[in-house]
Amino acid sequence: MAAACSRHGLRRSMGATGICWDNAGAESLWSTFKHEYYYRHTFATKSELVAVVDKWMNWYNGRRRHSSVGMLSPDSYERSLHAVDSSAA
Repeated sequence: MAAACSRHGLRRSMGATGICWDNAGAESLWSTFKHEYYYRHTFATKSELVAVVDKWMNWYNGRRRHSSVGMLSPDSYERSLHAVDSSAA
């Protein structure tokens, strides 16, 4: 895979096999989704599941507060960073 990406001038978004921390954030996100929502519901169709994932992701990023960013939602935290950048300029 690395050779194919290199041949086509693509930069991979992960490191070598066995490097567990490369996608730890993504693994944590999907684990949270599965435990908070997926395992508790049944989906009749794939499109229903896709719609639910979209709705949950909007809630997760826009409303769910995270202790790692001062009990803000990810969207609020991101906006606070941009506000600091704008005031420093």
